Amino acid sequence: MNQKLETIKSLHFGIENEFENITRQRMADAILSVVGGTIRYGGPHSAVTVVAPDGREWKAISDASLNTGAEFVTPILGWDDLPTYQECIRAIRHAGAKTPETTSQHVHVGAADLTPQQITNLVRNFYKQEVLIHKAFGTLENRLNRYTRPCDRAFVARILDRRPKTMRELNEAWFGRYTPNPVHYNNERYHSLNLSPLFEDKRTVEFRFGNGTTHAGEARTMAVFCLAMVAKAKLAKAASGRNPREYNETTARFDFRVALLHLGLIGDEFKTVRQHLLKRLPGSAAWRNGRPENR
Repeated sequence: MNQKLETIKSLHFGIENEFENITRQRMADAILSVVGGTIRYGGPHSAVTVVAPDGREWKAISDASLNTGAEFVTPILGWDDLPTYQECIRAIRHAGAKTPETTSQHVHVGAADLTPQQITNLVRNFYKQEVLIHKAFGTLENRLNRYTRPCDRAFVARILDRRPKTMRELNEAWFGRYTPNPVHYNNERYHSLNLSPLFEDKRTVEFRFGNGTTHAGEARTMAVFCLAMVAKAKLAKAASGRNPREYNETTARFDFRVALLHLGLIGDEFKTVRQHLLKRLPGSAAWRNGRPENR
């Protein structure tokens, strides 16, 4: 196994999926049908919790942004848990869940062992590809304008100019001033790449650009892509590029395919991931400027 793939598969993560047209009870029953165990009631956000035989908790919770739905929150997962996660998504879909434009998917990747330099790598890599990432995932404009805002340019400038070497310096760059105990619902969290959980108990980085989906393959693709982004940041000695890549409709599919290959998402194992991530982009995946006429 190559180093990129080994690193991707070593990371831990958690996922939050919003759904409409389903109650917490129906969602919990759907999860129970997959993971087994028992149901417990009560807790924050009026949770209905499925306690699996291994003790992990899979939750159906209320969310103020949802009208007639519930949010699916996984426990801490590893690579081998992805098939179970996908089966939960399928079961929730079969229980009647829908994903209108008001729903989303967020992925938290464990970052407790990442250095400030590695977090800086992640920021630079993400910022450079951000427009392509949003296009590839079809991130809706109503999300980009509110709950999934693009990277703040002032923050990017601070982190690139200061090159933080400590978590305190990273905190100052993210919040604009040292904020040792940020409130959970702080304004900075509403960005596609959210570093606020780094300074809370979770010690994760959060990716917020996913639209809601009942497609298990799309849900898995979001998770795998986020893991690959963190793995690349963890392995790189440095990340190049201060400015975002310009979006070009003629070359978009080719450009993003190359980016995916650099992330280590190569070979048959990631064929479906690449298909999901390229299907919304214009252009040719094989030819930067279109297929030559003599081919």
